[in-house]
Amino acid sequence: MRQLTRLVRYVLPFLAQLIPGVLLLAAVGFLEAFRLVLLKPVLDRVLNPSSGSQNIVLLNLPWSGKPIYLQWFVPSAFHNAWTIVAFALVASTVFKGLCDYSGTYLVNHAGFGMITDLRNDLYNAIMRRSAAFFSRNTTGTLVSTTINDIERVQFAMSSVLAEFLQQFFTFIFTAIAVVILGRQLAWVLLLFIPVIVYSSRKIGTRVRHTTRHGQDKLAEIQNILHETITGNRIVKAFNTENWEILRFRKAAQRLFRANLRSVAASALSSPLMDVFGAIAIALLLLMGRSRIAHGDFTLGAFVTFVAAVLSMYNPVRKFALFNNNFQQALGASSEIFRFMDLEDDVKEKPRARALPSFARSVTFDGVSFCYACDQAGDEARQVLRNINLEVRKGEVLAIVGSSGAGKSTLVHLIPRFFDVSGGRLLIDGADVRDVTLASLREQIGIVTQDTILFNDSVRNNIAYGHPDIAQKDVEAAAVAALAHDFIRQLPAGYDTVIGERGVRLSGGERQRIAIARALLKNAPILILDEATSALDSESESLVQSALHNLMTGRTVFVIAHRLSTVRRADRIVVIENGSISDIGAHEALMQKLGTYRRLYDLQFANLEPPTAVVEP
Repeated sequence: MRQLTRLVRYVLPFLAQLIPGVLLLAAVGFLEAFRLVLLKPVLDRVLNPSSGSQNIVLLNLPWSGKPIYLQWFVPSAFHNAWTIVAFALVASTVFKGLCDYSGTYLVNHAGFGMITDLRNDLYNAIMRRSAAFFSRNTTGTLVSTTINDIERVQFAMSSVLAEFLQQFFTFIFTAIAVVILGRQLAWVLLLFIPVIVYSSRKIGTRVRHTTRHGQDKLAEIQNILHETITGNRIVKAFNTENWEILRFRKAAQRLFRANLRSVAASALSSPLMDVFGAIAIALLLLMGRSRIAHGDFTLGAFVTFVAAVLSMYNPVRKFALFNNNFQQALGASSEIFRFMDLEDDVKEKPRARALPSFARSVTFDGVSFCYACDQAGDEARQVLRNINLEVRKGEVLAIVGSSGAGKSTLVHLIPRFFDVSGGRLLIDGADVRDVTLASLREQIGIVTQDTILFNDSVRNNIAYGHPDIAQKDVEAAAVAALAHDFIRQLPAGYDTVIGERGVRLSGGERQRIAIARALLKNAPILILDEATSALDSESESLVQSALHNLMTGRTVFVIAHRLSTVRRADRIVVIENGSISDIGAHEALMQKLGTYRRLYDLQFANLEPPTAVVEP
């Protein structure tokens, strides 16, 4: 019920479309019942000319017995029974069609509008989650929720809702006609209501659970699809196409079985309603023949009554299907609202202040961090321990250490991708948890080894976050990043679309685009996370030159495996087992037989140029 209430809340902004749409579909239901009641004068008057054409009774009101005449709804120019009935039939059909079209359009307008708002809110919630959220939830799951689960809700709240309203009002007005036409005979139908309601609830609950299971299996398939398409070169390099195909087929088989369970649950409702309908009609025929024999019913009145019951049975039969659709929507919405309601690890305080322009230093004050720490602060899972470090404005700090020592985690705390588990991280004396995320991240630029580019033009990738910036500024950033020359050689220059993740560019070209993007942002604090470790020597030389331009005048945190970048640093911090084991300049650290010297000998020594031997 809570999920249903939240879905209904999304409809409220579209009441201006929904209310007229509901009224028009109510008119459709009334006109459908009206056309059905016309069967009585057709049988009693039109097909029986001797009965005359005066005072054609549609039905008699049950509480007063007052007759309702068909002539009240037809222009007085029509006198013949056939023309009166024919006009009423054609006019009601045309008017019903107009109301049906308009009402369906307006209800769908409200339905699609609310789904658009729901989809936007879900995407907004996902985009504002911390890095920890994306590490816990796979891409396939997030894509499936945003696309497939929303699609389930959309179908129920637009197309199905419009048809449900039409059938609902048809049922209401037809039921009124059945009660008026059948009188005491109509109350026999009440016996079936408890059975129908109970069976619909049981089937609906089963459909909701099986639908959620099916959506989870669909997310599994989308996750495999995302991994194998984005990692297609690795799949080919390791010759694992057949293994991935087998993995996909197994996931598809699991989805197939989940879908069959959902169909088995939902398909039961229709034949069940058929059985109830057949039993009801059989009972009415048994009781009705004696009523006709005693003159309580004319043949036309009884046939119209049975036809109305049959017509009313059709909406009842569809209600079971509608219930299945709504249960599927509720099952899908549970995952949507779960993502929207998740408590984020990184929260902005209600009255957080904007961070002033960076002026003095970045300080790690007793900083500790662990991923998914329990309440006891499990020491074995800690990544960083008691980090005390101050980096002054304009300083270049290199961070080195073994793989898994916590280097990347340390720098990712600065833009609050994660929050510290203990201690404080201060920028100009302000705790980063006390300032707005936007003002904090506005002052930080990042260039990583895994360059993220978008399937857009070169210009838009460089100007990411600044779509209205002048072209000359974009080109100036590209020149400083040593990217301008190769960009001009692309087929459409700065308007060339570079493909998903920049796949149409080389590794060095992608890095220089990322450096140009960081240059254009012009942030005073810069994070370089192993930005050159995956490049060949020629590309590295160009990227190093571009990085030199980028680092000038900025406070820089460098994680690097390359000697040239490390030696350029003002200080080098050595991280070992999550703690600072040493700190100092390159020459000073080389004098010690510590971790830095060992890492240097293992990783950097082979990069030293060979010493020429001069013959005497």
